[in-house]
Amino acid sequence: MMPSLVLLAVTVTLFGDAAAQTPESSIYPGRCETPVSQRVSDAGCYLVAEVQLGEMSGPVFWHLYTYPTVAAAEAERSQNGTAVQSLGKFWVFTLAGQAWRAGRGDRVSSIGPLQIKPGTRYTVRYMESILPPTVRAVSAHTHSGPEAFYIVSGAQCLETPDATTVSRAGDSVIMQAGPPMALSGVGTENRSAVLLVLHESTQPWVTRGGTWKPPGRCPR
Repeated sequence: MMPSLVLLAVTVTLFGDAAAQTPESSIYPGRCETPVSQRVSDAGCYLVAEVQLGEMSGPVFWHLYTYPTVAAAEAERSQNGTAVQSLGKFWVFTLAGQAWRAGRGDRVSSIGPLQIKPGTRYTVRYMESILPPTVRAVSAHTHSGPEAFYIVSGAQCLETPDATTVSRAGDSVIMQAGPPMALSGVGTENRSAVLLVLHESTQPWVTRGGTWKPPGRCPR
């Protein structure tokens, strides 16, 4: 039986005096909670799908495939697979073991392992994000499960207490549950990405704020 699919319904505090004078929602709207069907601008982070998965056994990898049509994507969807339209493409996102492969479609990436706890029920949130290079995120947040990105175009910088990582088109990024983090755009073009948070169903998918503040190590 396929997992149920729920489409649902955020704002980033920015560095700089000019950003402070500009409404956040006009710079980077969506907060990864507004449904992508309600996208109001090119920039922002929007919710593509949310799926209740239940208990899972690891290790878990995120497999990304693209298809020429939505019908082809739906036809190839298997257990723990979700067919979505995002960033102008038709995808099937599947959570499965490392060796799993789809029967058809163009394989884009396999990202993992995503650390999970045995006997814990999980929910996965799939999102899309277009991050302008001028956006500097200062609002730290944490997740109750792993977060993973696949960078489609442009570049981003991820800051945590222990590291600063710049990722570019074709790269994947994993942040396991727990540490605070903040994202910034870098370079000269918008960064576009698809991403997931695989979180404990009994916990909020994101917790914003906290005492840690990103030190601003990202290049401009």
